[in-house]
Amino acid sequence: MKLEDIYQFFENPPPTYLCQELAVCYILSVLQQGESYGTELIQKLESEYPTYRLSDTVLYSAIKFLEDQKAITGYWKKLEGRGRPRRMYQVSPDWQTQAQDLARLWHDYIKRRTI
Repeated sequence: MKLEDIYQFFENPPPTYLCQELAVCYILSVLQQGESYGTELIQKLESEYPTYRLSDTVLYSAIKFLEDQKAITGYWKKLEGRGRPRRMYQVSPDWQTQAQDLARLWHDYIKRRTI
């Protein structure tokens, strides 16, 4: 390591990967605005929050957790211009209030990290 490496690290820090807890809150924040599918959730995170990343493993374990909790439901949908059908996810009607609370945790976390 050289001294320049330290400056380079802070000029261009590596992305921060979401843990499952953050992923759950992030997913709910996106699904509050409408249905989405796995790859799209990852792409939205990278475009809206370029310093953050979400691995497939964490994403799908968070989705499974949310489905097991009956917080979200999934169904297959053929999207125009896409090859195979996608598994779309949406917030369950009974979970709207709790989803808003958890989505707020995501937004508060992001605000604290960017100050």
